[in-house]
Amino acid sequence: MDIVIYHNPACGTSRNALELIRHVGIEPHIVEYLKTPPSRTMVAWLAKRAGKPLRDLLREKGTPFSELGLDAPGLTDEQLLDAIEAHPILLNRPIVVSPLGVGLCRPSEAVLDLLPAENLKPFTKEDGEVVIDADGRRVTR
Repeated sequence: MDIVIYHNPACGTSRNALELIRHVGIEPHIVEYLKTPPSRTMVAWLAKRAGKPLRDLLREKGTPFSELGLDAPGLTDEQLLDAIEAHPILLNRPIVVSPLGVGLCRPSEAVLDLLPAENLKPFTKEDGEVVIDADGRRVTR
């Protein structure tokens, strides 16, 4: 299965999603989007394929979101893309692309919706939260 993850190694959620992908035996294509930002066209495509408005892919915390006035409801997608292009940190993470779909994987266990569901082995996130139990079942909260 061919998987792409738009990843920020400084983000715990992104690290956990990456480890879940690897945990099911898949080595994804990793795009460190702060080093290699996706194009405007790709960002728009990711939002469309995820079935989300572009605004839903914006990150507020730790970004210039407020300073740029990105909470203004009348901003167009083109204006939002301008902001993401100028400040890639505004793109929320991790975004995962798989043959099963595209998703913003927050929380990180949302990545399981984009991965094969069979033969899951136990998995615990780096903060100690159990995501897959000893019987290979996904733990939901």
